[in-house]
Amino acid sequence: MTAASPETFGVVSYNIRKAIGADRRHDPERIMRVLAETGADIAVLQEADRRLGERHSALPAGLVAEAGWQVVPVSTARNGIGWHGNAILVSPRVEILRGERLKLPMLEPRGAVLADLAIDGHPLRIVGAHLDLSGLWRPRQLKALVGHVHAQDEERPTLITGDFNEWRREPSGLLHLVRHFEHVRPGPSFPARWPVGHLDRMFVSADLAVEQAAVHASRLAALASDHLPVWARLRLPGLRQPEES
Repeated sequence: MTAASPETFGVVSYNIRKAIGADRRHDPERIMRVLAETGADIAVLQEADRRLGERHSALPAGLVAEAGWQVVPVSTARNGIGWHGNAILVSPRVEILRGERLKLPMLEPRGAVLADLAIDGHPLRIVGAHLDLSGLWRPRQLKALVGHVHAQDEERPTLITGDFNEWRREPSGLLHLVRHFEHVRPGPSFPARWPVGHLDRMFVSADLAVEQAAVHASRLAALASDHLPVWARLRLPGLRQPEES
């Protein structure tokens, strides 16, 4: 991702696989270093909590705080940072207004999380999701996701991102989402060492301008998880425009 500027902000979406890398080591510090490499202001994570027991965070709270991230409050577990593995972290530049858990139709445990934020006083809504692996429930989950967003009391510029478990570049299965949001295509991100699948995606409302979007394919990212992070640099309406020369 290019360097941050006062006019734009960066978002990264990353399935961290519970911080277990290609070497089968559980290494949360490595995940935090990858996030730092992206330079993002907002990190939307999948598989950020363990799925069994008390669903503790895969990233120790002290490590997250030490790296300068704030956690959007969506967890129901005492030592968790997310819900159904979905978590949203933000940099000190971003103000957290509220977090919400979104229920999705499911056969296996699935859900999404929503954060209302502000950047330099300008409102922003972020939704993070990890959808059905089989594809059988995905259309219903997408319909529910759009319904949750449209049911909010106040409209805001919105980004929906996460692991949609859809391999194809132009999938018919995501049409319900595409009807309402612009489909951003960062590129193939899975598997991390030889990415061919477009599992990790982004969708934006019409009032968000996408300046750049790509896959973060560093050597460290190829080792840290089975997914590569995808990122976008966006412009909110009202953020200061660069002065013309």
